[in-house]
Amino acid sequence: MAQIGIYEKALPKGITWQERFALAKELGFDFIEMSIDETDERLARLDWSDEQLAQLREDMFQSGVRINSICLSGHRRFPFGSLDLEKQQKAKEIMDKAVRFAHKLSIKVIQVAGYDVYYEEKSVTSREAFIEGMKESVKQAANYGVILSIEIMDDPFMNSIGKFLEIKRQIRSPYLQVYPDLGNLSAWPENNPAVELEEGIDCITSIHLKDTYPVTENSSGQFRDVPFGEGCVDFLGLLKNLKRLDYDGTFLIEMWSEKSSNFKEEIEAAKNYLYPKLREAGYDVA
Repeated sequence: MAQIGIYEKALPKGITWQERFALAKELGFDFIEMSIDETDERLARLDWSDEQLAQLREDMFQSGVRINSICLSGHRRFPFGSLDLEKQQKAKEIMDKAVRFAHKLSIKVIQVAGYDVYYEEKSVTSREAFIEGMKESVKQAANYGVILSIEIMDDPFMNSIGKFLEIKRQIRSPYLQVYPDLGNLSAWPENNPAVELEEGIDCITSIHLKDTYPVTENSSGQFRDVPFGEGCVDFLGLLKNLKRLDYDGTFLIEMWSEKSSNFKEEIEAAKNYLYPKLREAGYDVA
């Protein structure tokens, strides 16, 4: 049976984790991907007390819905590649806390945003600083058996699996892997998404399912909030490709409906689009 999860930001923001787990179960999902983004509110999760973490574990185990992964996008604000040494140090602190946080909650995968820098100018120096920061982070993750999985992004620095493999050759560890986003892979015109998946299959931990509008000469594309089926992703073809490659990892539906009053309808519409394609590709979906 394929394991399918939902992104935390698809569910209402102002609810408890107990309510969030119950909603995910009601909607038929196996797991939630937690967000630790660049906001102070979500970064503060990394400083939760042991009592708070124990309560979260209890709520998770009672619900039967797990937190399978963390989307750690806080490094957009505090990137490893920053010229600001204080931000570099903060990036390392965030990763150190995230690894320990994941370990305490038995979370297996931390999805790392594939940005050297986001709000600063890119350079060879920013790339080198990113690699050095990730080398240290992978060593820390290995100590706890946590996998760091770099997401293929909406940014030229890491917009293909090929570019991840260039980094992988610099950091040879089973604790550094890749988290492809089918939308992001498909949006960049230089990519052949099927070939990308074939080249990276040995390193893939999870797959993000979302649609995108493509990058063109006249458009920077759109990487969020594109209704499924209206963008450029050939979901059936890529899912068949993954099935042929014997990919049996998790799938995560990535949506940002946390402020929508119709979030349930939007999520069900996504499932009604994606699940038939998963079944046609050969995946067993409830």
